[in-house]
Amino acid sequence: MTEALTLALLLIPALVIAIVFHEVAHGYSALLLGDTTARDQRRLTLNPIRHVDPVGTLLVPGMLAMAGAPVFGWAKPVPVRQDRLDNPRYGMMAVAAAGPATNFMLAALGAIALGLTIPDGAQLLAGDGGMPMLAGPDGVNHYLSTGLFFFILINVFLGVFNLLPIPPFDGSHIVEGLLPPTLAQGYRKLRPYGMLLFFALVAATWFAPQWGLLENTIGPPVEWALDKYLGLASAVAG
Repeated sequence: MTEALTLALLLIPALVIAIVFHEVAHGYSALLLGDTTARDQRRLTLNPIRHVDPVGTLLVPGMLAMAGAPVFGWAKPVPVRQDRLDNPRYGMMAVAAAGPATNFMLAALGAIALGLTIPDGAQLLAGDGGMPMLAGPDGVNHYLSTGLFFFILINVFLGVFNLLPIPPFDGSHIVEGLLPPTLAQGYRKLRPYGMLLFFALVAATWFAPQWGLLENTIGPPVEWALDKYLGLASAVAG
């Protein structure tokens, strides 16, 4: 129980920060491209209360963490009016890409901070269950470094996960903008069914973890990116 509580105390703040910055990035990029909807609805704030969805930001990630499944979640989406953008087609692609790009930048900042917190003579190692450990003269596992590791992991996972080409994920808006208009129109018709597919994905992850659905799809790119960020942390640590 103590380990589960410690894990939640490390994961939830990291997840809230990752999700809030992700959503605000959408709103600010939309504002820069002509749509003031997010600003008008007071969503261009880092106050988590205005973004947090009790189920998607707290309940679902907490349950997944305690079950040992991949942790992901969502916030209340920042409203964007595509028809208000200066260039609706390519503007929407930029707005969609801003969220994952922000998560990847936060992961880089987390890697730099992780490198700066590693004590002299210590090494970053993989511990039980993939949890990082700082191996030094005393072999102590430092909570700050563990929290930063999860901050990197959550941002990488959230960034990659949102690039899936499934409505309403950001990747679907990017794909729609890249498709020829006739194909984009047909692809757009899948939008009403996107949430059904999303909840099916959540259910499969929760009730059938043995399938390894997420691990076998976005797992490889997440692991590749995580390796690069930990390499950055090691470089900073010298």
